[in-house]
Amino acid sequence: MRTVIFDLDGTLADTSGDLIAAANHCFRGLGLGDLLDPAHDAATALRGGRAMLTLGFSRVGGFDAAHVDAQYPVLLAAYADAIDTHTVLYPGAMDAVARLRADGYAVGIATNKPEGLAETLMRSLGVRDEFASLIGADTLPVRKPDPEHHFEAVRRAGGDVRRSLLVGDTATDRDTSRNAGVPSVLVTFGPGREAVLALDAEATIDSYDELPGVVARLIG
Repeated sequence: MRTVIFDLDGTLADTSGDLIAAANHCFRGLGLGDLLDPAHDAATALRGGRAMLTLGFSRVGGFDAAHVDAQYPVLLAAYADAIDTHTVLYPGAMDAVARLRADGYAVGIATNKPEGLAETLMRSLGVRDEFASLIGADTLPVRKPDPEHHFEAVRRAGGDVRRSLLVGDTATDRDTSRNAGVPSVLVTFGPGREAVLALDAEATIDSYDELPGVVARLIG
């Protein structure tokens, strides 16, 4: 079966506000105040917890990778406690998923968010059952950009890897698709449009209205 695998953060949903709130919780606990800005630092937020902690600590002196490691579990706990306060699905995302499913495609998720958090978020948003698979950062011994992460998401969705593609928003997603030997479609409506366009994916979309047609062109 033809299969479309989606990234989650920055692709299906804008999770940046809740992620930044969790990181700032860590910084406040250390007496540093809010080191990240929800608007200006959204692109870093969508790269994950460690990226946010690293950026925040870079803005003050005396912190290193050991502090990132120590605060990462604190960040995950804070995020789990308020996972959907600010998060929203991107406009048209679920309409596109419904259209793909109606056209005979299997759909799944491959995210570098921990699986339990991804499951909780998708259920909170009321859309988990629309996806036949969900692979998180800790589901397998490997994660994106390792191609096995994509392969397993396809397999669990009941699909054919040879007729699959990955929809994402970062270099990690582009690299995953290349390592897997499948096309990538990158969304440009999140933060950092010019950086996404420079990644030279097989296709980009400015709106989810474009996705079904692009998918049909790339994998039939």
